[in-house]
Amino acid sequence: MATLKKYQLNGEQSGEIAIDDAFVNVNANSQMIKDYIVALRTNARQWSANTKGRSEVNHSTQKPHRQKGLGRSRQGSLAAPQYRGGGRVFGPKPKFDQHVRINRKERRLAIRQLLAEKMKAENFIVIEGTDGLNAPKTKSMAGFLKALNLSNKRVLFLGESCLEVFKTELREEKITVYSDKYHNLQLSLRNIPRVAFSLAPNASGYDVALANTIVATEGALAQLQEWLGERTQQ
Repeated sequence: MATLKKYQLNGEQSGEIAIDDAFVNVNANSQMIKDYIVALRTNARQWSANTKGRSEVNHSTQKPHRQKGLGRSRQGSLAAPQYRGGGRVFGPKPKFDQHVRINRKERRLAIRQLLAEKMKAENFIVIEGTDGLNAPKTKSMAGFLKALNLSNKRVLFLGESCLEVFKTELREEKITVYSDKYHNLQLSLRNIPRVAFSLAPNASGYDVALANTIVATEGALAQLQEWLGERTQQ
C-alpha cells in the first residue's frame, strides 16, 4: 500500500494515509498524455487574432506615381503591403470550430497518471482540514508553505466539491455545485505567488503537471480516487 503524508495547518505532520496500489500503479501512454496537454492548451486559445488586408485598411487607393516614364516599377495603390500603413499579407484571421475533442476516458487516465507520478515522487501531501481558518489569513498559509519548504515552488491546493446527482434514463450524472466551504482558504492563497486553488473535479492535467507539489484535503483525495479510480476501470 502506498502512503501519503498528512499535515496540519501549522505544518506539523499528523500521520499518513494509505492509498490503494491499483490507483498509483497506472501505466498510461506518454504520447496520449502529450496529446491531452496539447489539446488543453489549444482549446485555451481565443483564435481572435485579426489583421487587415489591402482591401480592408483605411488608406488611400491612389497610385503612388504614374505608370510609365519614371523608370520605376509600376505600383497600383498606397494600400499595398510594401507601403507604410498598407495591408498585411497572409496575416492571421479569426478561426472558428478549432476545438479539439478530448476523450473522457483518456482525460481521466492522463490525470490519474500525472497524479500517480506526483505521489511516487512524494510531491503529493494531504492536509487534515481547513476548519482552523475562520477568516482569511494569508500569514497562516504562508507559514504552512514555509514549514514544508514550499515557499518558492508552484503549489496546487485541491478541495472537495459539493456534488448533486441527477439520474437519467441512460446513466447517472454528477454536477459540481458552488460552495463557500473553501472561501477563506481561497482568499488566504490568492496573494501568494505561484500558488493556486481548484476543486478536485475541476482540476486539469495541465494544472497538475505545472505544479511542483499538490496539497489536497482528505475529502478531495477521496473524490479523486472515486472519480479516477472506479470509473476508469469501467
